[in-house]
Amino acid sequence: MDTLLRRPLVAGFVILALLITLLSSVVIVPETRQALIVRFGKPDRILNRTISGQVIGGNGAGIALKFPFVDEIVWIDKRVRDVDMERQQVLSTDQLRLEVDAFARYRVVDPLRMYIRARSEERVSDALRPILGSVLRNELGRRPFADLLSPERQGAMENIRRNLDTIARQYGVQIVDVRIKRADLPSGTPLESAYQRMRTAREQEARSIRATGARQAQVIRAEADAQAASTYAASFGKDPAFYDFYRAMQAYQRTFVGEDGKARPTNVILSPQNEFLREFTRGGGR
Repeated sequence: MDTLLRRPLVAGFVILALLITLLSSVVIVPETRQALIVRFGKPDRILNRTISGQVIGGNGAGIALKFPFVDEIVWIDKRVRDVDMERQQVLSTDQLRLEVDAFARYRVVDPLRMYIRARSEERVSDALRPILGSVLRNELGRRPFADLLSPERQGAMENIRRNLDTIARQYGVQIVDVRIKRADLPSGTPLESAYQRMRTAREQEARSIRATGARQAQVIRAEADAQAASTYAASFGKDPAFYDFYRAMQAYQRTFVGEDGKARPTNVILSPQNEFLREFTRGGGR
């Protein structure tokens, strides 16, 4: 101690070395990160590890100790990360070439496996990008283009997510979601041809629906007319005189009353003995 006091420069170097050693022994782990301690190139332990069902900000974050100059820290994000797929063409079952742009969202759940297989998160993204493209092509290649414009799209996305997650588990990550940002037909002649085919198919479908509706309407109308005729026959057969009176009233209504229910001026020149006027002369004077 006396030597250090007599030599302040040496004392300063010793204090600085002790301070650097102390600072190198302390690590502050944020709530949003996991820390993999690597000692001599071999994984030793994990700090603030992701636990299923635990929200970010658990008890694993804070101050921790490590061996200075021996332990290396590999930081791994606990939050959800994105990996974008390069835009590529996919051939659907109806022989349409689609330009698809998609992305996946993942979370590192096994830092040790991730470090062993990929060493870093950036390499994980690089590894998942071609796998996402392959899984997406396989799934969309088994579906028609119309499925991407209907609720069936959600089922396709879930299948892609599940298949991609199975492979991603080998890298210690969990696939949270997969989404298609765009799925367009190539511009130019292929696009116009596809639109024309879709338009023709919809017109044919519309004609088929209208024909089916017209046929059903004719059947319903015929059945209703037959039922009405049966009802009239059963009713008027009991009183033929009332049937003659009813039919005459219908004829008078069509002749002397308009469609709005109001009387309209009508001139009818007929013989008084004409059958059409029998209800006007029946039971009274001529």
